[in-house]
Amino acid sequence: MSDQQVVIFEERQAAGGKKIGVAQLNSEKSLNSLSLPMVELLLPQLQAWQTDEDILAVFLHSAGDKAFCAGGDVVALHAGSAAYGEELPNNSCEEFFAEEYKLDHLIHTFGKPFVVWGTGFVMGGGLGLLSGATHRVVTESTRMAMPEITIGLYPDVGGTYFLNRTPGKTGLFLGLTGANFNAADAMYIGLADYFITQELKDEVLTALTEVKCATGVDGVMQHFSALAAAQKPASDVEAHREWIEETCAGEDLQTAIDRITAYEGDDKWCAKAAKTLAGGCPITPYLVWEQLHRGKDLGLADVFRMELTMSVNCAKRGHFKEGVRALLIDKDRNPQWTPSTVAAVSSEEVEAFFVEPWDTHPLAAL
Repeated sequence: MSDQQVVIFEERQAAGGKKIGVAQLNSEKSLNSLSLPMVELLLPQLQAWQTDEDILAVFLHSAGDKAFCAGGDVVALHAGSAAYGEELPNNSCEEFFAEEYKLDHLIHTFGKPFVVWGTGFVMGGGLGLLSGATHRVVTESTRMAMPEITIGLYPDVGGTYFLNRTPGKTGLFLGLTGANFNAADAMYIGLADYFITQELKDEVLTALTEVKCATGVDGVMQHFSALAAAQKPASDVEAHREWIEETCAGEDLQTAIDRITAYEGDDKWCAKAAKTLAGGCPITPYLVWEQLHRGKDLGLADVFRMELTMSVNCAKRGHFKEGVRALLIDKDRNPQWTPSTVAAVSSEEVEAFFVEPWDTHPLAAL
């Protein structure tokens, strides 16, 4: 597949001489994982649609029903990252993260109705695309997560911003454990606006071409959401809210980790969250904790600037390289983290992730 095919664009004629800009992620075999070629196509096209007075709204969706976007293309990033004790081989990771965050920031600040159809897997970079949209749709098959703890990263793509705005300690818990959550969860924590069944997607898109003004988009989405309401699943996060608040209470990270990983009950959702945290990268919990505390009062642009600093340092310091190797390259699922335990991580190591490696920040213009 050529670079020109990984995103398909079209402009559908709408009422009153307006148009709906439609973009489709088109890499079904990779679960529409977000690659640099995708970003390099989406960014200029969305910028053009943002300033085009004929474009009434944008509709972003994906090829296939299995995944809207299962995350960033971390296998490609693996080649540009450094193993423990090595130097970065090139600046490809910096280039990808910088362009990705520009795209995410653009969606957050688009200024027109922006619909994202988040069916199937919506993880990592997929949440970055969805979270800033004005009309965020989830379906019966939606499965979300920020599972970066398994690969030595942290919840980026604006995670500092949107995880800080979830109810109570739910954002911290989801960042620490990489726990999967469904459509109802996404709505409960404020990461989605509408539950609509997948079979209605074409009808929704057709209806959008019939609206006469931007406010008409709300009516379309509300109409189809009402049709599908009875099929919305139960929320795991809401059902486990009391346990989440208890385990994550207080201002001590180690205590929260100990409480979560001590779970020995028979609830599969809790048990999986505990297991993922226990086996995850030891540095990630500190990065999650720090990003949420340091980013609590930051504006969106400053959030992305902080995250780019963190992400480039993740690529430099070995954890990310080792995590991706174990999970997706060698697939031995036996990462050799350095240090090997949460307790062994020093404050100096954590602080190093927040030191800017540039004289001029690549996202200074956001």
